[in-house]
Amino acid sequence: MPAWGLLLLLCTVAAATQNCPAPCSCQALETMGLRVDCAGRGLTALPPLPSSTRHLLLANNSLRSVPPGAFDHLPQLWVLDVSQNPWHCDCGLTYLRLWLEDHMPASLPDVLCASPDRAAHHPLDQLTGYQLGNCGWQLQAPRALPGLWWDAVLVAVMAVDVALLAGLLCTSTRSLG
Repeated sequence: MPAWGLLLLLCTVAAATQNCPAPCSCQALETMGLRVDCAGRGLTALPPLPSSTRHLLLANNSLRSVPPGAFDHLPQLWVLDVSQNPWHCDCGLTYLRLWLEDHMPASLPDVLCASPDRAAHHPLDQLTGYQLGNCGWQLQAPRALPGLWWDAVLVAVMAVDVALLAGLLCTSTRSLG
C-alpha cells in the first residue's frame, strides 16, 4: 500500500475514534463504523454515542433503563449487547423492547429483568402488559360525563315536543269552537 493510502487510512481511523465517549473504548471497523465497547464500565446511563456506531457493547453495567430514542440516531447499529444489566422492566423499557424486536429479536431473551418484583428474573420478551405496568395505555376519561349531555339533549327534545303539542292543542280547540 502506498504511503499516502496508509496515511489516509490512519486519518480516517483517528477521526472516527475522536468522538468516543470517555468511559468507553472505540475501534474503527473494517466495514466502516465504530465498535464502541462500554462493557463492564459501571455505567448507570448511556453515554453520548457517535452516530457511526456499528457495534455497541453495554453488557455488565448498572443500566436500569434506556431513554426513548436512544438508538434512533445510530442508523448503522448492527450489534447491540445489553445483557447482564439490572434492568427495571416497566414502561420505561418499552423503547428498548420495541427497538430490539425490530432490529435484533434474537437478543431479547438476554435482557433479564431485575425489578420490579412482578417482572424480576423474566426475560424482557416474555413479559405481559401487566408485568410491564400500566404504561398509560388506558383510554382517557371523557372530559364531561356522557350521561349528563345525553340527559340535557333529552330534556331539550321533550321541551320542544311539549311546545309543539301545546300549539297543536290550542289550534285544534279554536277550530272546534
